[in-house]
Amino acid sequence: MPYPSSLRGPSGPRRRTLLASAAGAALLAGCSADPDSGGDGPSATDRARARAAQDSAGLLQRYDAVLAAHPALAERLRPLRAEVAAHAEAFGGAKATKSPSPTATASTASPPVVPATEKDALADLATAERTLADRRAKALLDVPGELARLMASVAAAGAAHAYLLREGAR
Repeated sequence: MPYPSSLRGPSGPRRRTLLASAAGAALLAGCSADPDSGGDGPSATDRARARAAQDSAGLLQRYDAVLAAHPALAERLRPLRAEVAAHAEAFGGAKATKSPSPTATASTASPPVVPATEKDALADLATAERTLADRRAKALLDVPGELARLMASVAAAGAAHAYLLREGAR
């Protein structure tokens, strides 16, 4: 026995109504002013980029401090440090040298504290890399296109650095 067909249409909004509402909402969102886009100060994107550059510069200082305290780690840390310098530059920070400069390290107001042993210094760098990678992974959700892709790439590189440093500390 077949079920009788209902004379009523489906309940709820129709597909055309939903599509029109979604298109209208997108149009309105596209036309609305970004609270950070105008005015006197930098945009949220510019602030995120500057923060990322500053974070990379701080990590670079940590690498320089470890290299100054533990020169035997130079061969292992030099490639990672060079990548961190490139990251700082990619975010718009000052161009960093590819190798540590004793004068740059000495000129910082408060250089990072370096653990006494090489193993602890590597573990400390690994923690700094991992912490920064995690922070960047969270922050990339709040920035647009190219900056998000750059932050994702640099966060992945930082996670890889953390892994390599942890393995080296074992």
